[in-house]
Amino acid sequence: MPAVFVHGNPETAAVWEPLLAELGRDDVVCLSPPGFGAPLPEGFGATVGDYRDWLIAELSRFTEPVDLVGHDWGGHHVLGAVMSRPDLVRSWVSDTAGGLEPDYEWHELARRWQTPGVGEADVAERFGAPFAERVELLVGRGMSEAVAKRLAEGMNEEMGRAVLALYRSAAQPVMAELGRDLERAAQRPGLVVLATEDQVVGTEEQRRRAARRAGAHVATLEGLGHWWLAQDPARSAAAIAEFWAGLG
Repeated sequence: MPAVFVHGNPETAAVWEPLLAELGRDDVVCLSPPGFGAPLPEGFGATVGDYRDWLIAELSRFTEPVDLVGHDWGGHHVLGAVMSRPDLVRSWVSDTAGGLEPDYEWHELARRWQTPGVGEADVAERFGAPFAERVELLVGRGMSEAVAKRLAEGMNEEMGRAVLALYRSAAQPVMAELGRDLERAAQRPGLVVLATEDQVVGTEEQRRRAARRAGAHVATLEGLGHWWLAQDPARSAAAIAEFWAGLG
């Protein structure tokens, strides 16, 4: 039963390394979304729907259902795939379910990227900055320096283009409309990771409400922020492992 991990923005698969070291599984596959540690193919629109379809295609290559884990935008890709093709997974984990609630509002940086002109300027400055500045930016947002250095290596112009396309395709009411089908995720056992200090994936109430709608368990990680998986990989890995152990 493979465990498949999907990361988000502005990340590469390196973001999972501390957590995977704690899990100790030898059947792990990390999938890098196009533009985020993997090439951005010609003609790939980098929209919410494009990434859902990309993940479904990748999961279809496995010979058996997988344990699917997503963080940040990877969490949205996971939910999109599970709602569309639950047959491809045995279980799912996401930390972004609150973003599919009807009253979710995008965070300030996302709204900046969704604004023509403003988004281009921000991405050019952020993704085109010298390496040391990219590292400092990630550390300032809560990432450990060791992992920040690994992620900063992948922050480039191509990732910036994917960021703009993805966030603009997800401007409200798009996510709220996608969230109308959240109950479909209940067809497979799910876990919503709730890092209490994560300020960009919805309120605690929204995340708990989304978990109820999706029929999912909730793992509360008190005191951890958006990059919970790298902040406290031992506690994060234990929460996921406990969920898997309960699947039978």
